[in-house]
Amino acid sequence: MNRMGYHVEFPGLGLDFDISPIAFRIGSFSVYWYGIIIGAGFILAVTYCMRQCKRHGVDPDKLLNCVIAGLICAIIGARLYFVLFSWDSYRGDFLKIIDIHSGGLAIYGGLIGALAGGLITAKIQKMKLMPILDITVRGFLIGQGIGRWGNFMNQEAFGTQTDLPWRMVSEATGGVGVHPCFLYESLWCLLGFVILHIISRKSLKFDGQLFYLYLIWYGTERTVVEGLRTDSLFVPGTSIRVSQALSMLLVVIGAVITAIMLVRLKKSAAAQKPDNNDNK
Repeated sequence: MNRMGYHVEFPGLGLDFDISPIAFRIGSFSVYWYGIIIGAGFILAVTYCMRQCKRHGVDPDKLLNCVIAGLICAIIGARLYFVLFSWDSYRGDFLKIIDIHSGGLAIYGGLIGALAGGLITAKIQKMKLMPILDITVRGFLIGQGIGRWGNFMNQEAFGTQTDLPWRMVSEATGGVGVHPCFLYESLWCLLGFVILHIISRKSLKFDGQLFYLYLIWYGTERTVVEGLRTDSLFVPGTSIRVSQALSMLLVVIGAVITAIMLVRLKKSAAAQKPDNNDNK
């Protein structure tokens, strides 16, 4: 990471910026835009989720307990996921493993950790799990949509070279135009949030529907965008991108379970429909 800053251009759009990863300093301590942006996304996500509790019949105080546990586990999970698939860089150096200030967090690890911590806490509190998932995945989309701009400030998580009109150029890209993958994911997640929010109000058919749609929506985007990135984590000893393979799996799981649930609902509705012959 260039701590001094970058000159970033989108030449096809006529845009250019001078940015710095550091927002401000307090003495010798630096406060980074990445942390500020992630924090802002988290606060907005939690605020939204708290406001959705009544609609889904969820106790907001209990949900907040799940959020706190999920946040702690998300940080641990994001770091462990990154270290696990970059093990050669951390082998035998425990202090380097726990040094998250120098970077090295993976969003999928964070999501897995957040879900594990939150759902275990929900189970302890004897809460219904699927309504909680329906709420929290919309919070995930808010956090992911906003949080990806932290990658922009760090000039990371970009893709391969391209000459598309929205290509991004900076010192970090080697002066060539690349896919702004952070932008793709940010826009996709924010659009997904809007869509799931509308479904939650207009056509929610079963508990867990929004969760499974999230798996399909986010998994589809990540399958495509991960293939463009130049900083992917790979299964050790293979050319398989970990996040891309996981994304494909999530899409299949989400699609299959959604289809099964909709078929069951259709059969249930047909079984409850009165037979016209009985009314004669």
